[in-house]
Parts: sequence; structure tokens; C-alpha cells
Amino acid sequence: MATRGKKYQEALSLVERGRAYSPQEAVELAKQASRRAFDETVELHLRTTADTKQAEQMVRGVAVLPNGLGRKIRVLVFSQGDAARVAEQAGADYVGGDDLVQKIESGWLEFDVAIATPDMMGRIGKLGRILGRKGLMPNPRTGTVIQPGEIARAVEDARKGRVEYRMDRTAIIHAPVGKASFESRALLENLATLVESVMRQRPAGVKGQFVRSAYLTTTMGPSIKLDLPTTLSLTVE
Repeated sequence: MATRGKKYQEALSLVERGRAYSPQEAVELAKQASRRAFDETVELHLRTTADTKQAEQMVRGVAVLPNGLGRKIRVLVFSQGDAARVAEQAGADYVGGDDLVQKIESGWLEFDVAIATPDMMGRIGKLGRILGRKGLMPNPRTGTVIQPGEIARAVEDARKGRVEYRMDRTAIIHAPVGKASFESRALLENLATLVESVMRQRPAGVKGQFVRSAYLTTTMGPSIKLDLPTTLSLTVE
């Protein structure tokens, strides 16, 4: 096993082995344990009891974090006509149709969120193999295929902290809740928003306990175990 670096070991020494921390304690500890020269992302990891072999138990959703993600989100909108003009006025970074399709087919992927109006889906369907792998393909389930009248709101949500999460093959959900430089209250509010969103997506087929364990971590820091009852009872005030 590879030896961890000095900064990681210093951060790890702050975490009490086997202890489950309250969300408030975990947030403050994650900030304290961030020892890197860059502003690390704080992430929530939830291990669930869902059966990923059952398609109806694969959780996928979207949360709009009230305090954003601490970075500029580049928004692309596939639209035409009046809808394109609305997208531009709403502040979308890239707006277009066939021109953007060709650009993406050539390897360009300099955006973080892709939104499309229904009439454009036939044109961008062939991008599924490219955008799907990156989690960028517009999808009605995640609110990225929208009617023209909803474009302004969708662009605004994307720019201020829209997080799309999905369960992986091991039934774990990973999602960012902000940056280590955020104030503790901001991280807690984002964490509560994300937890509430995930719990609303609980599959009907899951019996008993849905979330088995929860951890908070930074990009290059150690995992901090969260007290499960306290974490799952978080609410957005």
C-alpha cells in the first residue's frame, strides 16, 4: 500500500478513529483538516442499501445549493429562435444548435452543465456517447430538458450551484457541498439541502434503512464519519 504524504497524515491525526461526528463538528473538522495550497472541495458520500441491479432503485436527482459551489459554472444551452435569445439574456455562456453539436463532436467540452429545449433533442441525440460518459447529456429526469419558458430559471439555477448526483454501481452517492474556504454555516446549509434532496429520492422498493453510512471529506483529505441520525434529520431553514 502506498504511503500517504505528510499533509495527509497531519490531517488524519485530527480525526478520531471510530468516532461519528455531528454535521457541525464534521464541517469544522473538514475545514481544519484542509492542508493543501488550493481550495479543496468538500464532498458528501452516502452508502445506501439500494439494490443497483434493480433499475427502479438507482437514485438520480438534482439539488440547487443555496450557497453555490465556490466556482464559476459554465452553462451551455441547446436552443434556437426566441428560446436562444432568452438563454443569452439569462447569462448562458454558450447558446446554439447544430454549430455546438459539431463543435462537441470535434472534442470540445468546455462547459459544466448542458440544457436543451425538447425540440433540440433529436439533433443532439447522437452526442449521447460523448456527453453521457461525462454526465453532461440533457435529461428530463434531472431538469435539463426544459420548455422555453423555463430557460431563464434553469440557467440561473445552474449558475448558482446546481448539483446533479447519481448512485454508482456500488450503491454510493458522491456529491460536492462547497469549498473548504466556505463558512461553516454555508457548508451546513448546502449539506442539509443535498441530504433533503437525496432522501426525497428514496426508492419505494427499498425496505427498512435507506442510508447505511455517511462521510464528509475534502479533495485530498481523510474521510470523516458522520453521525447518521443527526445527518439525516438535517433540514433547510
